[in-house]
Amino acid sequence: MNDLETLAARFEEDRHHLRGVAHRLLGSVHDADDAVQSAWLKVSTRGIADVANPTGWFTTVTAHECLDRLRERKRRAEVLGADEHLPTASTAMAPAADEEVAMAESVGRALLVVLDRLSPAQRVAFVLHDAFAVPFDDIAALLDRTPAATKKLASRARERVHGATVAARPTAEHLDIARTFLAASQQGNLDALLEILDPDVVRRVDPVLVDQHIPVELRGAHKFVEESKLFSAVARGGEVAMLDGAAGIVIAPAGRLKSLLRLDIRGGRIHVIDIIGDPDRLAAVDIALGN
Repeated sequence: MNDLETLAARFEEDRHHLRGVAHRLLGSVHDADDAVQSAWLKVSTRGIADVANPTGWFTTVTAHECLDRLRERKRRAEVLGADEHLPTASTAMAPAADEEVAMAESVGRALLVVLDRLSPAQRVAFVLHDAFAVPFDDIAALLDRTPAATKKLASRARERVHGATVAARPTAEHLDIARTFLAASQQGNLDALLEILDPDVVRRVDPVLVDQHIPVELRGAHKFVEESKLFSAVARGGEVAMLDGAAGIVIAPAGRLKSLLRLDIRGGRIHVIDIIGDPDRLAAVDIALGN
């Protein structure tokens, strides 16, 4: 076995780990595989003869490739004037590839949505340190920042992910009701839905998300429950989250935001379900993990 074959074998040992790093940083299986392959091309031209920690170095090279892609993604979004991951009328209900869905489930759909809202530097600092225990000194070198500045980036990202900057927070009861609502919607448990819906519940939906024959506003628990049968598959891509400090649902089957369900909960029942799919409205909602 020659040196390149030895290096390739060593890189393959870490490919699963590197793919996980890249997926958390980029939120896409295709982009992650592309970044890992680009990292291999750079590694293969340099070798690891003088590298004390090959896994750490592979991780750094992969993260640098991801950082370049995140920065390019941000530049494109600024040119377009919107986040490239927000849905359009043609893609809002499109199914995601099985592997994308599986990867999103393993990481957390809501987490991937929140990570998408961080700056590239915040995302890299938070993911590498909090998810993969990369030392801040190493991350600082990658970002061309001081270790102190890198710690601040990770801290700000952590606050956004966990909603520490949101003044109001949902009660445990409200989060439990949101989880019951989501589980019942996914399982088609109509009785469970009726138990937590106000009899006169109002469901509103942005037109971008539905066909013309579906009304943008519907009133009544029984009508909503009947309608919910049509959308159980969509609900399977959901996860409970905090929306502007209140309990709600993120619909992101592959970790890419499709829609949000803002729940108005009073007296132990859901009174209003506001289903948001308009890109401007989606961008205006503050999203954090619901735990």
